Amino acid sequence: MSEDKFNYKELGLMMGLEIHQQLDSKTKLFCRCPNSLTDKKPERKIFRRLRPTQSELGEIDRAAYEESQRNLQFVYEAYNHHTCLVEADEEPPSPLNQEAVDISIILASLMNMKVVDEFHTMRKQVIDGSNTSGFQRTGILATDGYVETEYGDVTIETLGLEEDAARRIGEEDGKIVFRLDRLGIPLAEITTSPDMHHPLQVKAVAYQLGQILRSTSVKRGLGTIRQDLNISIKEGSRIEVKGVQDLDLMPTIVENEVQRQLNLIDISKQLQERGACVEEEIIDVTKYLENTESKVIQNSLAKENSCILAIKLRKFNGLIGREIQPGKRLGTEFSEHGKKMGVSGLFHTDELPAYGIVQEEVDTLRDILELDEDDAFILVAEEKTKAHNALLEIIKRAKQSLEGVPEETRRAQDDGNTQYLRPLPTASRMYVETDIPTEIIEKERVKKIASNLPELPVVKKERIEKEYKLSEDLAKQLVQRNRADLFEEIKKELPSMDSVKIASDIVYTIKDLKRDGYDITKLTKDALVEIFSLVDNDVIPAAETEVILKDVCNDISPRDSVKNNNLEKLSDDIIVDTIKEIIEENKNMIEQRKMGAMGPLMGKAMAKFKGKADGQTVSNVIKDEILNIINN
Repeated sequence: MSEDKFNYKELGLMMGLEIHQQLDSKTKLFCRCPNSLTDKKPERKIFRRLRPTQSELGEIDRAAYEESQRNLQFVYEAYNHHTCLVEADEEPPSPLNQEAVDISIILASLMNMKVVDEFHTMRKQVIDGSNTSGFQRTGILATDGYVETEYGDVTIETLGLEEDAARRIGEEDGKIVFRLDRLGIPLAEITTSPDMHHPLQVKAVAYQLGQILRSTSVKRGLGTIRQDLNISIKEGSRIEVKGVQDLDLMPTIVENEVQRQLNLIDISKQLQERGACVEEEIIDVTKYLENTESKVIQNSLAKENSCILAIKLRKFNGLIGREIQPGKRLGTEFSEHGKKMGVSGLFHTDELPAYGIVQEEVDTLRDILELDEDDAFILVAEEKTKAHNALLEIIKRAKQSLEGVPEETRRAQDDGNTQYLRPLPTASRMYVETDIPTEIIEKERVKKIASNLPELPVVKKERIEKEYKLSEDLAKQLVQRNRADLFEEIKKELPSMDSVKIASDIVYTIKDLKRDGYDITKLTKDALVEIFSLVDNDVIPAAETEVILKDVCNDISPRDSVKNNNLEKLSDDIIVDTIKEIIEENKNMIEQRKMGAMGPLMGKAMAKFKGKADGQTVSNVIKDEILNIINN
């Protein structure tokens, strides 16, 4: 984004970030199961249905209520060793994982936060199936921090410590399948204040927080970190965008959301000026379309107990098809709400005639529904209960369009747009966890941890680049790939070994081996030290390490690899004698070209040695031999 599309200050743009990061402790947060995932065949399955519960004030959270209307059944895959009765919600949770608490205190200290004296575990109602109990255990560990960015300081409101959800595997026979191996993995939740006011600023803050997380014991890889973005403008509402993983896409998502809210505000003003209204009556119009040639309609009616239902939207004509995001219209939002109830989509007057529905059929429906020219209708063709429930949701969303921008949770998409997920949760979903006692966090514990904080990645990159004379890119790759500590441990044992060679192999060569299917877990620090010591002790040429790395991945020792592949360097005597033979064979060329013969002779020699001789040594010997001939 080279130039701002909007005057963000005038619009009152406010943004906040929520980052959820898995912590790399040995066990889960409230049980002693291993903190790892598995792809093994499940050893048992658990079946559940979840329902919303009232808060302490007797209220039901709107997001939980909407999920309950879907009436889904959930299947949970469980194991004997990766999961236990805690994840199955058949046993009370174990005491809080203290290793996860310590990691969280490190994070809090790096973000200049105040760690709480007492950690209180709460229950956060979640009935989308991702928790067997219908709630997530969570608590606030620190508050009131900040991070520095090029745009100024940004406030970190809270640092939470909570359990991760079960991972969704798929659907079978209409049931949603989850695996319990991820449920309970410790998760740090970082929440900023909504004090970011430019799309590029939120990207800078996300990067800075990512740097802080990478400096501690957190998990790496796909699915270990999730970023959510809260966006609002002055006349709009707060929208929570889930799954904003690509930092480069963040500014586009913000820009598109601002555009969406501005368009929704404009639509609501037009609707109000027209005196628009949404009628709640749901009308069965099946008999008027049962002979249609529309294949979409006929396929829907072929299902058991299916019908075509309609609703009337007074004065909505021409606005349902209004674009609100690139490639997305108001009708798309209506459809997204309906799809939550299991329908495949809807038809509306702004797009008809189409999909095989002809103008005569549209006119007939308009007459039957007693619509004026400015009125619109929406059709849903599906099993009767699903169609009815979908239209109830669409009626609710259509009413919201009269008011402006509804508060929602939306999912980020790869094109920078967003898609409706559920209503924005309310405070009604939080209540006290009675199975876990309060955790006292002593000030001395915090002070001790804060006095020995890890080096931030940007600082580490600059230090190793300078200390080991590495290129900026190589130092950056070491840090980003979490290989910097391994690099320094190897250098500590082999101080005279070429730093660039070590760094290149552990950053690039090992990455290529992993891509090619080699088991790089065999390349432990001790194995790498043994391999690089062969170079350092002049046993093999530096160029041959890749051969040995491959063999070690296949359970062949470095020494056996050297022997099997005949990789040992030639002795100096053999090198000198061989070069003398080459010189003797090419005396005429030397007498004619003098030092210009260096290049051709180097090529002949290196081809003969086949990598078993150091290039610099060969070059020095050839140079000396040429000078002897020239001077004599």
